[in-house]
Amino acid sequence: MTGRGGHRTQAERDAVTVETGYALCSAFFAAAVVLGAVAGPALLFELPDVVEAASVRGGRVLAADLFVVRTVAVLVRFRRVQPSQPGRTSPDS
Repeated sequence: MTGRGGHRTQAERDAVTVETGYALCSAFFAAAVVLGAVAGPALLFELPDVVEAASVRGGRVLAADLFVVRTVAVLVRFRRVQPSQPGRTSPDS
């Protein structure tokens, strides 16, 4: 149901689906880049066990946090930019 009390149109449902897919894909990509940047050197080079474990664990935590933050940020931004009428752009776009 929309804020207007009616059912969502097919175009609105499609927009939500596309935006959700974009949010998840971009969050996955960003998390993979961060994980590679933080944990990559530990996996490529011979480092002390403590440094290697901390680097991999830190990369995982940062990647997971970034994934959640990116997904939420994209979806919140999408809700804010929704046009008031289907098929029309909002004045600030």
